[in-house]
Amino acid sequence: MAKRSSEFQVYNSMTKQKEIFKPRAEGKVGMYICGVTSYDYSHIGHARAYVAFDVLYRYLKHLGYEVVYVRNFTDVDDKIIRRANELGEDPKALSGRFCQEFLKDMADLQCLLPTHQPRVTDHMDEIKNMIAQIIENGCAYAVDGDVYFSVDNSPNYGILSGRKLEDNRAGERVVVDERKRNPADFALWKAAKPGEPLWDSPWGPGRPGWHIECSAMSAHYLTHAFDIHGGGMDLIFPHHENEIAQSCAACSDSKINYWMHNGFITLNDEKMSKSEKNFFTIREVTELYHPLALRHFLLGTHYRSPVNYSISQIEIASEAVFYVYQTLQDCDDALLALKEEIEVNGKKVRLTPAGQECLTKLHEDFESKLADDLHTPTILNSSLQEAFRFMNTSISMLKKKQQKQQQLSIAKSLIDLQIKVKQVLDVLGLLSSSSYTEVLQQLKNKALKRGGLTEEDVLQSIEERMLARKNKEFSKSDEIRSDLAAKGIALMDVGKETVWRPCVPVQQEQQIERVQQNKLPLPAESVALVDK
Repeated sequence: MAKRSSEFQVYNSMTKQKEIFKPRAEGKVGMYICGVTSYDYSHIGHARAYVAFDVLYRYLKHLGYEVVYVRNFTDVDDKIIRRANELGEDPKALSGRFCQEFLKDMADLQCLLPTHQPRVTDHMDEIKNMIAQIIENGCAYAVDGDVYFSVDNSPNYGILSGRKLEDNRAGERVVVDERKRNPADFALWKAAKPGEPLWDSPWGPGRPGWHIECSAMSAHYLTHAFDIHGGGMDLIFPHHENEIAQSCAACSDSKINYWMHNGFITLNDEKMSKSEKNFFTIREVTELYHPLALRHFLLGTHYRSPVNYSISQIEIASEAVFYVYQTLQDCDDALLALKEEIEVNGKKVRLTPAGQECLTKLHEDFESKLADDLHTPTILNSSLQEAFRFMNTSISMLKKKQQKQQQLSIAKSLIDLQIKVKQVLDVLGLLSSSSYTEVLQQLKNKALKRGGLTEEDVLQSIEERMLARKNKEFSKSDEIRSDLAAKGIALMDVGKETVWRPCVPVQQEQQIERVQQNKLPLPAESVALVDK
């Protein structure tokens, strides 16, 4: 295990407080995160959840833990069946197709693959065995081929959500059935209906209910007692509440130490639902913005807080990612001629006092803020920004004449700081496997697409502007520059050369400034994580 300056604390939804993280087994962590119901392209609410738990996964590995990370696919469900019927497609084929599309989205967002990605249809035996055990323990009953969990026989029902049993309504995916002993009883097994997928069972042909799948699969891969169970806040009730009830009914030793839940993506502090059809898929966003920009945007707010999705904010995130990779590229370029000399001199070269101070602060901020319930916003918006400012100042200093020893000290500071910056970015999932140049070009290509331009269009505008300046037509020159800026393209004069880079479109930049000055809410179009 790596030494840590701060103890890792997580907010436990069960106890409603931060707790020092202590795994059940020394050096090992088991975590289960509820996955998607694969009937459509995943939306940005899903991105919010899986980026958040990907950071948790990465951070636990950074701390030296051996992590078993399980994230399931619900590949049989009412929504899948309904969608398959609408498209005239086999439910299993449709679900399998969207499982693959989901994995592509996760790869684009740089979410690491979990250790296991079980599918419900591959674990019917485990599900049926758990249901049989719950019935045997007197906590479930069969009615005409259906099996219901009896909440009256679950004394701790409501322990996670804080709901009282008399206040509970039937689960959101459950139609109230007069055959139930209590309206809050929920389905463990559903009797087969014409045209639906089915499996044989002791209670007749049918398929599992929603909640039982996660209890069965988490127990199969992690046993009945493990460290972390997570998902969106909307899963606290009924899904996770029901999971706890049925898992404890199946095994009295069932115990999850930490329940973690991410906040919604909202519009004016209200959760958006997929049923309202006012949501964005991950694909719709990454069609116009680099996936790293979406990830940066999501990490810019603490994972438990609501976050408004807006074009203005994703533009800012995109510009921030460009700044990150341009700084890293500039750093490499500046150090190219000095790296060999530094390696030869080895221990003789020391960091500058300012360099050592910046490096120490970044290290301490990184360790303390992530240890404080994964507080990514401070790292992104403060700690890393200070490091990048120092790097850019140092790069400028290297271009000036100075004593050799001082030059080498500045270069050594840059090298060591760049190593630390890349480590931080890696744990945040913001360090691409592509080269800096490739990422910068990808960001530029997305900006051109948003602006309805080609690179040839921009280069032609640069030529026209240079000609206008040569002819002292400065108003025309300014107009060309302003027109491009309104489309998200910034022109910069570097010596006798003009280069371009993406920027926040000027109109949006002015709007952001007004918001900051007047503290007005930004317009937002958003979606919450409303289903798995």
